[in-house]
Amino acid sequence: MTNPAPPSRSEFIRARGLRFHIRRWGAPGLPLLFLGHGWLDVSATFDPVARILARRFQVLAPDWRGFGHSQWPQDGYWFPDYVADFEAIADHYSPDEPLTLVGHSMGAQILSLYAGLRPERVKQLVCLDGLFLPDMAADTAPRRLARWLGQVRGPGREKTYESFEFLASRVQAQHPQLSPERALFIARCWGQEDGRGRIRLLADPKHRLDSPQNYRAAESMAVWRQITAPTLFLDAGRSYFAKWIGTPERAERLACFRNRREEMLEEAGHMLHFDAPEETARRIGDFLT
Repeated sequence: MTNPAPPSRSEFIRARGLRFHIRRWGAPGLPLLFLGHGWLDVSATFDPVARILARRFQVLAPDWRGFGHSQWPQDGYWFPDYVADFEAIADHYSPDEPLTLVGHSMGAQILSLYAGLRPERVKQLVCLDGLFLPDMAADTAPRRLARWLGQVRGPGREKTYESFEFLASRVQAQHPQLSPERALFIARCWGQEDGRGRIRLLADPKHRLDSPQNYRAAESMAVWRQITAPTLFLDAGRSYFAKWIGTPERAERLACFRNRREEMLEEAGHMLHFDAPEETARRIGDFLT
């Protein structure tokens, strides 16, 4: 794969009491584009996509709290914090200019909520295979809350691996379409040497706890209806997440976005930036032109 821009540069900022790692591609004078990764992913895996976009944009990609090289909070994770974290990061880098946002999966949920809560701040929005969380019935709340209460009584166990090559084999087991070289690249993005001869994942084990809160789609939809930015939905034809909600519910969610375009990468899975980085970057770039 030929990358038209240099690798990323790393920097750290403090926001809302935490130390955040920000990955940056592209020349400082270019327009800003914020890129938000998904759950259990990190900003580094978007390198092939970001290097292409960096011909026209300065791409800034935070590691969300508890992921990558950003700090782990002591008290766990509550979804509105991700939205507030992004606002603090955006205000740090671009307090006045309208924002261009690209989010994948959980990152799409975070940035789409921000776009609805601060519509005057967002110029364009791209959602990569996102907004598929199923609505949760109220009567499931007691079971979810009780399960969470049991889990937080004990410390989370950090998973480690014998080598980056072994971790790459686990990546390839989940994503068999990847080449060994590509799987090893992802393993090196996801993992870090722990100083004891093992490889640990760059993700707080508390992310794997069951959430004590139900996802209520109606609340997200109320926020999405406030979005004014043109929005691209770039979905994956082989995404397993697309099966989480039915076609009527998907259409109802899309209808919240008054100015939208819908496109599909038929041969890609949920991790579009793994399966089709060049085409993903091209579709994003075409939309943002």
